[in-house]
Amino acid sequence: MTLYINCCVREESRTERLAKAVLRKLGGEFTELNLYEENLKPLDRDTLNKRTALIEKGDYRDPMFDYAKQFANADTIVIAAPYWDLSFPATLKTYIENIYITGIVSAYDEKGMPVGLCKATELYYVTTAGGPYDPTYSYGYIESLAKNFFGIPETYLVKAEMLDIEGNDAEETLNLEIDRIMKNGIL
Repeated sequence: MTLYINCCVREESRTERLAKAVLRKLGGEFTELNLYEENLKPLDRDTLNKRTALIEKGDYRDPMFDYAKQFANADTIVIAAPYWDLSFPATLKTYIENIYITGIVSAYDEKGMPVGLCKATELYYVTTAGGPYDPTYSYGYIESLAKNFFGIPETYLVKAEMLDIEGNDAEETLNLEIDRIMKNGIL
């Protein structure tokens, strides 16, 4: 099962359009998780204490673990997140905070090193940027988590950039990237 994590808030999101091309090219069915339609909240003292106590008991039945289970059981993951303020929307960070559950997505070996528990073999990070795109604090962060903590060996960046630069035609640039994906493949 492909899990599509949609972190696009705008109705006519360019990032979402690009992600839908990736999903079409991947083929098959997918489950969409629209982060702006979920009741995600950052961890506070009470939820953190509850979560810690449940993890220590090995009790993962609470609904607070459902997002982590969904993420860990996906075969392929597609994340659509626009490039905002040199990173991604805070909603995606809140989601990551809610899924990073020791015992579901990751564990630690006897030396304290992380061991990924996720089933996915690949993750696609899809983004668009009005100017030049720097992956350091967006894709770079997701790539590091995926490979080093979640156990997802392959990550791919799919992007369209420079969309809002004066003289550039954003629609043409985006459509060229979508056409390239549909004709030649995602990468």
